[in-house]
Amino acid sequence: MAMRNPVMTASGTFGYGIEFADFIPLEALGGIVVKGTTLAPREGNDYPRMAETASGMLNCVGLQNKGVDYFCSHIYPQIEEIGTNMVVNVSGSSPDDYAECAARIDALDRIPAIELNISCPNVKDGGMAFGVTCAGAASVVRAVRRRYGKTLIVKLSPNVTDIAEIARACEAEGADSLSLINTLMGMAIDIDRRRPLLSISTGGLSGPAVKPVALRMVWQVARAVKVPVVGLGGIMDARDAIEFMMAGATAVEIGTANFIDPAVTVKVIDGMNAWLDAHGCRSVTEIIGALEA
Repeated sequence: MAMRNPVMTASGTFGYGIEFADFIPLEALGGIVVKGTTLAPREGNDYPRMAETASGMLNCVGLQNKGVDYFCSHIYPQIEEIGTNMVVNVSGSSPDDYAECAARIDALDRIPAIELNISCPNVKDGGMAFGVTCAGAASVVRAVRRRYGKTLIVKLSPNVTDIAEIARACEAEGADSLSLINTLMGMAIDIDRRRPLLSISTGGLSGPAVKPVALRMVWQVARAVKVPVVGLGGIMDARDAIEFMMAGATAVEIGTANFIDPAVTVKVIDGMNAWLDAHGCRSVTEIIGALEA
């Protein structure tokens, strides 16, 4: 998948892209990863399902969406002419669910890639259950690879003991790229009510608080596999993005920062270009994996 620059948006933080058209030129981005899509419609979890925390936020939205058929018939016609890579984040409850959803998206000419979400911590079945073991991750990637012919990005969970091992398992089953990290499992408590702030007690932690963990994992995975790595987790500005690329990421995704500043993506692009110029770099490829450790 060719990109005009390495900056994309993270699924679940940018809608379907069209919601941000009043704030930035969408075609300026390297890619837009739209919100999670499943084979059947999902209502998501009960409210409250978002909570602000120190240097981050928790969410347990739970993959609320109207299903892949609705996406194909109603959303795709609205986004197919956007002049950048439109990537669909796919989730499911079983390998067959993932594969069928991916196959329906494969038929859409203007969708060059999917991001396979085997790492969502906010659903009762599927999601992260597949992403925390090599066997589980491999089973989903294998099933999808049989039925999906375009660029396959697999989104990894940080809630594991050895992320490099799981990355290699996904690569072996045909992943074209790996994106990481998804959210870390977390919790917040209302001490006056003596109750969790989220409806299902726990949720996914994102934002600046997770960046050191994300950087470490991107660095580990980039050294463990041969496919490109997409880095995300707490990127708030250009310097954060550059750190991920020096750790070995070929591209980055910006997530929680979109809630704070809807124009942050283009600011990161401009900031990266300014840094590269100031440091005599002719191309962003010069800093990929350039960490001297």
